[in-house]
Amino acid sequence: MSQSQPHARLHPRTIEAVKERADIVDVVGEHVVLKKKGREFVGICPFHDDKSPSMTVSPAKQFYYCFSCGAGGNSIKFLMELQRISFSEVVLDLARKYQLPVETVDGPQQERLRKQLSRREALLRALGLAAGWFRSQLRSPAGAGALAYLTQQRGLSEGTIDAFDLGYASESWDGLLKHLGQVENLSPELLEAAGLVVPRKGSDQRAASGFYDRFRHRVMVPIRDRQGRVIGFGGRSLDGGEPKYLNSPETEVFEKGKHLFGLDRASNAIRKDDQAVVVEGYFDVIALHAAGITNAVAALGTALSSQQITQLCRCCDSRRLVLNFDADGAGVRAAQRAIGSVEQQALQGQLELRVLHLPAGKDPDEFLQQHGAGEYRALLERAPLWLDWQIEQALEGKDLARSDQFQQAVAALVELLGKLPQSAVRSHYLQQVAERLSGGQARLAQKLEEDLRQQVKGERWHGRASRWEQPGEIGLRERAEAELLRLYLHAGRHRGAIRRELRQRELEDFAISHHRLLWASISELEEDNLGVGRLEAINRGSDPGDDLADLDLPRLLSDRLLVEENDLLNRLTPLLEPNELQRMALAEPLLQLRGTTAVLERQRSLKRCRHLLDAWGSQRLETLELCIARLLEESEAEANAAASLSMESRIDSMFSELNGDALRFQELYYNERRHISHLDQQRCADPMAAARLAS
Repeated sequence: MSQSQPHARLHPRTIEAVKERADIVDVVGEHVVLKKKGREFVGICPFHDDKSPSMTVSPAKQFYYCFSCGAGGNSIKFLMELQRISFSEVVLDLARKYQLPVETVDGPQQERLRKQLSRREALLRALGLAAGWFRSQLRSPAGAGALAYLTQQRGLSEGTIDAFDLGYASESWDGLLKHLGQVENLSPELLEAAGLVVPRKGSDQRAASGFYDRFRHRVMVPIRDRQGRVIGFGGRSLDGGEPKYLNSPETEVFEKGKHLFGLDRASNAIRKDDQAVVVEGYFDVIALHAAGITNAVAALGTALSSQQITQLCRCCDSRRLVLNFDADGAGVRAAQRAIGSVEQQALQGQLELRVLHLPAGKDPDEFLQQHGAGEYRALLERAPLWLDWQIEQALEGKDLARSDQFQQAVAALVELLGKLPQSAVRSHYLQQVAERLSGGQARLAQKLEEDLRQQVKGERWHGRASRWEQPGEIGLRERAEAELLRLYLHAGRHRGAIRRELRQRELEDFAISHHRLLWASISELEEDNLGVGRLEAINRGSDPGDDLADLDLPRLLSDRLLVEENDLLNRLTPLLEPNELQRMALAEPLLQLRGTTAVLERQRSLKRCRHLLDAWGSQRLETLELCIARLLEESEAEANAAASLSMESRIDSMFSELNGDALRFQELYYNERRHISHLDQQRCADPMAAARLAS
């Protein structure tokens, strides 16, 4: 559900009327050439690179199905998948198309919805008209400098400029404001809501003179949604003024975390190439498309969000993403942030993530101008997996002959490799890293590999591996996770506190698959309404998240799951519609939160204790007698050098050195036991929760 309609619930009569009126052959036939075959129709499937007709459309069943990629559903599902818009938006679009009445649950909401839809359409119209004005200014005498910049400095052809609708914002303070006000009769307030004008400080905003154009003396790049509608702009400074790039603010139709620049033009190529290239800037995308590399998109100044990742993965079956950010420090940090946002999916094999690092610190635009598309494609084909790239980053600039830098590199690599879930992949990378660290010395590489393996083994305790699970713990975890989700859904004003608690305790990754899917749907709905940046601020605790309570999550989730995950909806109904006893259990939400999260964290700590005991027990413990014997064998010079230390201190030091790993596992184990005692005190604070979870 989009931000512009957060409280509107479509009446079932409207949904049923649309389903009845929207004939599957008519709907699919507007986007796919269908050919009659017996009682059904066949056509080229738009959801994959189809060579021969593999999609069947059944008028009798009002259903489509692709025998090649498995896509299928009714007419609403078809438009949702094709246009990448929500269930409610599809229903509303079809209702308008067939002139069906739009009903909501009550009368006032229906009127409010109509006003919101009307305002959204007005904003999109204003943005489209602005794009046209900017385009005309580029071809005017005032835009000669901007056109020269595009053709001479950027090397863009007239065809590319036209294809991306590039334009120019004049130096005038109110050129766009006057044009859209006088010619199109659009109010300054509407233009402000569209992000096109800015109110003057301390002025009377009731008059047009109370506003001025946001974009002045800039090359203008329209930002479009998947349907090709202009939703915002990026403006590149022409006179060195700051900021170099000025983007539209977030508005009712533009949220940076929900859109990707160029996806409207790139989706078909991504599907055909089975790969998406993600770059940093608008002109990187434009240059790549101009060079024939048309599967490129750009994030809009933020780290990749889950919604952006989902959009890209839906376009390519292999879920292969290649990050090609600038090679400078800022670009490397941006790549690291992007990797962080998709790391879990990459680790679990849900997507194939690669990083293209262009030589000599160039961005894609500069590289193409100097080397051409052929060399870029060759590098693209050889782009390393994200983990290989991060290994190189951990080693880059390190003098491994210096002990401090060697230790820094080892610590970074151990932390990185400790995340890998598959032992075979871990072994491959441990061998590779050991060879790099040894400088090609085979015997040293073998010893380093074993040392790294022991350190990684100590690092990989995450508390999630099923190996350390005991009978009954899976059921306990499922009940505890269900309590947390039920609390989140029905104790709305405490949602910010729940999110902060989950982040602090590292409990955001729900272990039960249907709970994980529900949490992902909740987060996506909240990102739709609040924006990705705000939700992350709430997780970190820098935003109280009070307006999370305004979302009717049970209703919104029911609408979404009814269409997308009907089977999942059946499993989650007890969470969405709690019984009277379960509602009574919500009387002390914060107390219940502390008790339930303590149960989950305690379970994870117990698993870590079992892991540490196993690691501790597998160590060969060197005896005190061996330490004494080694000290007696020391040369006279070594003995004189250590004369300042007592024999007892020297024995203790050698014992600690020889048994470092075992002592470290021992210390970690006892620290974990103390943490469990602390968690037991928190659990006792909510005895009712403990009783419910035990039942």
